[in-house]
Amino acid sequence: MEINNALYAILSACFVSTLSFVGVFLLYFKSNKLSGILNLLICFAIGTLLGNAFFQLVPESYFHMESARLTSWLILGGFFVFFILEQLLHISHGNKKTIKPYGYLSLYADGIHNFVDGILIGATWMFSPELGLATTLGIILHEIPQEISDFGILLRAGFNKRKALLFNFISACTAILGTIIALWIGAQVGHFSIYMLPVAAGGFIYLATGCLIPEILRDTTKKNLVINIVFILLGLGFIYYIGLQNGHSH
Repeated sequence: MEINNALYAILSACFVSTLSFVGVFLLYFKSNKLSGILNLLICFAIGTLLGNAFFQLVPESYFHMESARLTSWLILGGFFVFFILEQLLHISHGNKKTIKPYGYLSLYADGIHNFVDGILIGATWMFSPELGLATTLGIILHEIPQEISDFGILLRAGFNKRKALLFNFISACTAILGTIIALWIGAQVGHFSIYMLPVAAGGFIYLATGCLIPEILRDTTKKNLVINIVFILLGLGFIYYIGLQNGHSH
């Protein structure tokens, strides 16, 4: 029975990873329409990133960790890790104007998030098939809009369509790695996943506030101000609703 659960856990992680290809529908839009769509997706991504951080990752971190101070430090640690990463990317890619650093930051942040999702999938399937299936469904529901937004971020950052699709898929595959590690470590994985949650939250907060919001402000006009705010709120509202219906289980 444990072998079956492990197999279902790996299959679940593989399916979640393939969700990165849902962004492929953007390839069918013409360039003149794609620019406006990407702007809305970036706004939606800001909402989903902040929603994931403040409605899911941060509350779960404070709930499961014994020290509130340590949780706060880990959130700040994740924030500053991504701040430092962006500075290093600016230095190393200073002469390359085609790809903006926040594109790589998005990949790193999403990779951490998917890795944690994979750990949760493995841990819950080991606990029971019912809990494993419920967790997988919850992850699927919040990953679909997240992956579309992530693909839009990569396109906006300067990746061509094929590379955006490939790198987004590679980032999504960290869920499989997380599941394998969860199955290998077993009962001890819960502590590891808990410590990863606030770090991922800090990364999401930095990506949304330090990278994407300034990007949107450059193109904000009187005409698109309201629609930008609406899409940010839609992203927040969607993650909040998914959190109420299908919260992560540890």
